[in-house]
Amino acid sequence: MTAIAKQNGAKLLRGRPRTSALTRTEQLRRAKRAQRERARASGLVHYQIALPRAEAERLKAAMRLQDFTPRLKALLEETVIAVDDYDNLKALCWSRRDRFLGAEEAFRLYERNWRHVDRGNMTQAERALIARLAERFGNGVLNV
Repeated sequence: MTAIAKQNGAKLLRGRPRTSALTRTEQLRRAKRAQRERARASGLVHYQIALPRAEAERLKAAMRLQDFTPRLKALLEETVIAVDDYDNLKALCWSRRDRFLGAEEAFRLYERNWRHVDRGNMTQAERALIARLAERFGNGVLNV
């Protein structure tokens, strides 16, 4: 049949038959947009980071591990403190916009402004945070 089509001068189409009036580029663009919207609806956010090649390859390998997400969460909880989770820290950060503080910065903030901390209404979680920070950055001592 192809020989007959060539003899008659008909144009042969290669690849898959068209299933849509849209171009392949437009189909791909719409599919990626739908994928991003599904991810956003499920609470996922795409975030790019620039790393040296060796570190990027290590991160890529680590992301394939089954327990990567819980380990990443533990690392973030250890190194970055959510200000809104702790009432006294939130009060100490009244003039800051940041939602998160580095752990050492939070410890130094508690230490510098201890006179403003309401120890009577402090939650157990905040007490544990301060003890953990003092152990890590103050050698077990909070200089107040």
